[in-house]
Amino acid sequence: MNETEKMKAGMWYDANNDPEILKKRVKAHQLCVALNQTALGDPEGQKLMEELLGYEPQNFAFVTPFLCDYGNLIRLGENVFINSGCYLMDGGGITIGSNTFIGPYCGFYTANHPLQYRYRNTGLEKALPIRIGDNCWFGANVSVMPGVTIGNGCVIAAGAVVTKDIPDNSLAAGVPAKVVRTIDQNEELEL
Repeated sequence: MNETEKMKAGMWYDANNDPEILKKRVKAHQLCVALNQTALGDPEGQKLMEELLGYEPQNFAFVTPFLCDYGNLIRLGENVFINSGCYLMDGGGITIGSNTFIGPYCGFYTANHPLQYRYRNTGLEKALPIRIGDNCWFGANVSVMPGVTIGNGCVIAAGAVVTKDIPDNSLAAGVPAKVVRTIDQNEELEL
């Protein structure tokens, strides 16, 4: 297996010295820099985002700056909104469901490094996928760690650090994030 195949398989791979992986990250970084130079609403920004992702997401709205490692490992449902300052470390793949709102300065981190520095210093990394369901909302400054799945209809409170899976219709908060309560999707909104 080459290093990209190892990365996609969730195995240890050389993230820092493999020429093909470095080339892909440099290209994504260059596209992010160009994207982040466009004005809000500029059609050129949408074109750059489509080039970065490798497809045209449906009714996708975003505010720059936006950063990712590869871009083409991000899958977005319909009607996704990503606010400013978000970083998607997408080596393990990141799937974001439809009608999901992501607040400013959120980070989705698929990469893990060895605890032992003798391995970490060689450039080894392991990337595990992050999966986000439909109809979720992430407050500002949420961090989602490698391998986490967040169910449908979840709200992740501002500043939470999500280290474990979150079931459907959960309000999660804290460091590390814990389910605070189940959200009744049929509950009436008090005005």
